[in-house]
Amino acid sequence: MTKTISRRKQRKAHFTAPSHVRRVIMSAALSKDLRAKYNVRCVPIRKDDEVKIKRGSQKGRDGKVTCVYRKKWVIHVDKVTREKANGGTVQIPVHPSNVEVTKLKLDNDRKKL
Repeated sequence: MTKTISRRKQRKAHFTAPSHVRRVIMSAALSKDLRAKYNVRCVPIRKDDEVKIKRGSQKGRDGKVTCVYRKKWVIHVDKVTREKANGGTVQIPVHPSNVEVTKLKLDNDRKKL
């Protein structure tokens, strides 16, 4: 990352960050029991993690992460949708900092936590 205190340069580095850096920035907090189990406060979010929304209009809803949209800095959660005027449904984007991971999808890399 950059070693500057300039707000302008920090914002430029954040919003033009490459995908592998965005993954780390798009981290979500773990629930209290997972935090105690793994001794880690937050982890990069990924598809198939189960999350609970803690902030915003959808507060209290929970579901499984269906998509991590790094380009737009958002995730899509299963069952968090709204109706469009023409009757179709669209997923509501949620920022990862506003969710809490309640169940991790574990694979070989994640078991090293």
